Amino acid sequence: MEIREPRIEREQILMLEDEDFNSDHVCIVTGCGTGIGRATAVAAAANGLKVAGLDINAEAAERTREIAGEMGGEMVFIRTDLCQDGDIEDAVVAAAELGTIKYLANIAGIQHIDSVENFPMEKYDLMQRLMLRAPFYLSKRVIPHIKKSSNGKGAIGHMASVHAHICTVNKPVYNITKFGLKALAQSISAEGRGKIRSFTVSTGFVQTPLALGQVPAQAEQRGITPEEVVRDVMLGASRVKEMMTPIEVGNLFMYGFSRFAKYLVGGDLLFDGGMVLTY
Repeated sequence: MEIREPRIEREQILMLEDEDFNSDHVCIVTGCGTGIGRATAVAAAANGLKVAGLDINAEAAERTREIAGEMGGEMVFIRTDLCQDGDIEDAVVAAAELGTIKYLANIAGIQHIDSVENFPMEKYDLMQRLMLRAPFYLSKRVIPHIKKSSNGKGAIGHMASVHAHICTVNKPVYNITKFGLKALAQSISAEGRGKIRSFTVSTGFVQTPLALGQVPAQAEQRGITPEEVVRDVMLGASRVKEMMTPIEVGNLFMYGFSRFAKYLVGGDLLFDGGMVLTY
């Protein structure tokens, strides 16, 4: 079974009229090389923002930069190891040289499938550092730049998941980090006085390398076929029996950043096909 990451077409991108969506304003996107990070970077660029794309994979990020250009936008790649504080600091400095930082999309993540009793602690530490500490530290470094912008307004979005609402077996650290991102969004919003907003995006399974890469491990651990993993495990509780595309998620970030989402303050955009609320 093979499900490939879908190609991004311009007509799929949510285009929004917002005076803050212009090339003088910078949107930082982590994990820009693939999946949701790529789609969000492309959507932000297409909407006129100057995108600073952060990733450790230069080859994949270069392809994202090309796609952003094809959509009429611009992304500048900044090679960044999000597990290194110095890299994060340098990336924010480099992003600030491109314009005024107004938006941050914390998207980069990894997955490890294992039970609590068998979970390797080195993998726990890596996931916590990449998926919770890095978003916190990036937010810490970005907030002063947003405050110094002309209207002092901006937004920080975080990629959560249905696993920020429910916990499934053998994903304990993924569950923990996604619940933590909701708390981070709410904490930033509590301090933002309505001018610096933060929010999370929670989806079901999306057609990304991260999600599709889980299928073999899930099949082995559950003793079922890969097809059964997708149909019965990933989409079993969903009322919509198809996986979301990355650009559909990228569009949610653009809405969350825009003037149309001024009441999205610490909230969560739950787009999950009904997995959480209609079981």
